[in-house]
Amino acid sequence: MTVVAVYIRVSTEEQAKEGFSLGAQEQTLRAYCEALDLEIYEVYIDDGFSGRNTRRPAYRRMMADIDHWDSILVLKMDRIHRNTKNFIEMMDLLNKKDKNFISQQEKLDTKTAMGRFVMQMIQGIAQLESEQIGERTKDGMREKAESLDKSDDEKRTMGFTPPFGYRLNEGKLIDDPDEQFIVRTIFDLYLTGETLDSICYSLNNQGYLTRKENPWNKFNMRNVLHNPVYAGYMRWEDLLIKHDATPVVTPEEFNTVQDIMVRKVRDPKKRKATYVPVFDDIDLSEEANTDTQQ
Repeated sequence: MTVVAVYIRVSTEEQAKEGFSLGAQEQTLRAYCEALDLEIYEVYIDDGFSGRNTRRPAYRRMMADIDHWDSILVLKMDRIHRNTKNFIEMMDLLNKKDKNFISQQEKLDTKTAMGRFVMQMIQGIAQLESEQIGERTKDGMREKAESLDKSDDEKRTMGFTPPFGYRLNEGKLIDDPDEQFIVRTIFDLYLTGETLDSICYSLNNQGYLTRKENPWNKFNMRNVLHNPVYAGYMRWEDLLIKHDATPVVTPEEFNTVQDIMVRKVRDPKKRKATYVPVFDDIDLSEEANTDTQQ
């Protein structure tokens, strides 16, 4: 009797789709096994995982159990992989181990040469569909980014994790004063000529750690010094969108830091600095004069 590993998967956006639920997949495949007298070794379930990579616990466990079953059984090919490279690598391993792959809905079996050929063709189409969805999503995000400056909606972020120094409140970037004090210290020390190593040592020695309570190092320090959010701008690809939270440094200070950092890059081809625009809607000197007169 052929022993099969039944694999079922849903990603988050697919859980509500009729026919793709975990229960529906399992019920259909169990009935299929009963009809064809296939013995189920185990039902492997990945709930809420994308098929674009292999970082799925049940999938990895199934492949680790490869010596205990004869074939992988899925409802549809796109349940196992949405990436042609990963699918081909899996098929290479199955062939080396003399194992097979069965897709119930496509009625394909890799025991035959035609089955293997058609499966690769269908997998290519599945990857194309997945990539097109990704392109449409990216286009939609860029369109949203381009419209943020003109929008009155307070939800002015792109759904990212707020950077150190800021938090999110109903989608809007807000200040975290305690973290901003550390950011201001980092910029001040760097502008006075301190090295990244010396700044890290100073902060860690005083107990000022990252948000995750990790020590500062040159890598996360560079991320802070290069992030335009501290000068008042969020970055989306090549776009800079002004945010409503409090900038930690002025655009001039931020740009000066970029100049200092780029001069320390050894490879001339990599000496590229990204600057932010200088604010032109606030004249700090006029505000100071007005306060003095009052």
